[in-house]
This record gives sequence, C-alpha cells and structure tokens, in this order.
Amino acid sequence: MTVSTAGTYPVTVGVGGETVGYVARDGYVAAIAELKACGYELCADVCAVDYLGHPGRPLPEGIAPERFEVVVNLLSLSKKERTRIRVQVPEDDCVVDSLFELYPGTEAMEREAYDLMGIVFRGHPDLTRILMPEDWEGHPLRKDYGVGRVPVQFKEAPGPR
Repeated sequence: MTVSTAGTYPVTVGVGGETVGYVARDGYVAAIAELKACGYELCADVCAVDYLGHPGRPLPEGIAPERFEVVVNLLSLSKKERTRIRVQVPEDDCVVDSLFELYPGTEAMEREAYDLMGIVFRGHPDLTRILMPEDWEGHPLRKDYGVGRVPVQFKEAPGPR
C-alpha cells in the first residue's frame, strides 16, 4: 500500500488500484463535490463504521483515528473508476454534512447510517429513522449497543400435542 497526497487530503492506493481518500470533516462535502466535477457520476454507498474495538488501526500520517468513520463509495462510470472517501467522526460529536444536495440518492443511505449508528447528517431533508421504529432507543449497529433481551412478540410457544 502506498500513500501520496492528491489535492488537500491523503490518498491511499490499495489492492487492485482502488483509491481511498481520507478527508477531514470540514472538507468532506468540498472533496466530494470536487470528485463529482471530475466525473464521479454515482454515489454507490454511504455507510458508517464503529471502530470501538480497533482504535489503533493504520491510517495515513496526519489522520487521527476516531471511534466512527463515514465511508462514501463513488463511481465514475465513464472512466471505469471507483474511489472511496473516509471521514473520521468523533464519538462526542457525531455530525457530518449531508451529501444530499450533490447526490440526491444518498437520502436513504444517510438515514440508515443515522438510524443504525447515530451519525447525524447536517442539512439532510428528512433525518428520521428508516429501519427501526421511531420510539426505538439507541443505535443497534454500535459496538456498545446492549444485545440483551429482545422483547418477545408472543406469550409462550405452543406445547407438545
């Protein structure tokens, strides 16, 4: 894996030539807008990762690891290229700007990351739960989410006949 710089953020070229850029939260939307202008027509995925158990993961120099990370996968269909952008998000301030204005298709993906991981997307048009009930407490894909008892929907299983 080699590390270089392109623009204002570190870029890693990994296995198979896949490009991974590490962007600061305050430059996140600007970096994505720059990539869109360079021909990345499709935002294939926006998701979040919880690194609670892996605080010392390898990152390029100058990128401080945080508990959460927002990962954006962009495709250039015309150039046949894929780029992944990774943004570190601190546990005590789980907020990043929404990509909805650039890629309207990110609406549901950002809602899912909000619902299951608790990442807030500033400027999102409808940041409400998408998979869990509105009154659900917590975010089930966080590594510290309690996996204790799940309320059972029935009183008892039928007995032998």
